[in-house]
Amino acid sequence: MIKFEDVTCRFVSGSGIEEASFEVGPGEFVCIIGPTGAGKTTLLRLIYMDIFPEKGKVKVAEFSSVKIKRRRIPYLRRKVGMVFQEFELLEDRSVYENVAIPLHVIGLNIKEIRPRVTNVLEELGISDKSHHLPSELSGGEQQIVSLARAIVKEPIVVLADEPTGNLDPAASLKIIKLLEQINSDGTAVLMATHNYSFVKDRGHRFIEIVEGRVTA
Repeated sequence: MIKFEDVTCRFVSGSGIEEASFEVGPGEFVCIIGPTGAGKTTLLRLIYMDIFPEKGKVKVAEFSSVKIKRRRIPYLRRKVGMVFQEFELLEDRSVYENVAIPLHVIGLNIKEIRPRVTNVLEELGISDKSHHLPSELSGGEQQIVSLARAIVKEPIVVLADEPTGNLDPAASLKIIKLLEQINSDGTAVLMATHNYSFVKDRGHRFIEIVEGRVTA
């Protein structure tokens, strides 16, 4: 479903990734581990095609980084859910409205949007907060809203970039369990984290990045 073939993407600062090759199959849960600055975020941005490789090729489902037209990128992104460390919620919109945004973007009507948003909020256990603003939520609750927004469009993969980085241990564990729940329903998950000790015993596959290179 996702394939990197000798991918290099470097920035002026020297950060990025170099000659990365690996594959992720449908429905896998993969932890991308490595220290801050190792290249984990770069790898996720390449999958989302927010950036493109200098060398090599990234394939996501039927999309290829060397062939995709700019007008086709939104269709790729419909298949990819993103979760960020900083939550990236709109502060002037309610929980319900934040989660509904991706569905408005892809052109669904209100009758289609309402049940999908309601169902995902119930699935993640936050339906009682649907009318709250992000500022009225804890950090853990805000990250759950970010997760809901990522999966409401029913993607084939969720990319989670340090999703527990700003959370306490209890909230972090809850987020990881929710990602595992999403994965058990058939959605692939790639979670970037620098905290190996927190996820090492959860039975997931690991891709390790050190100074831009996949080492294991």
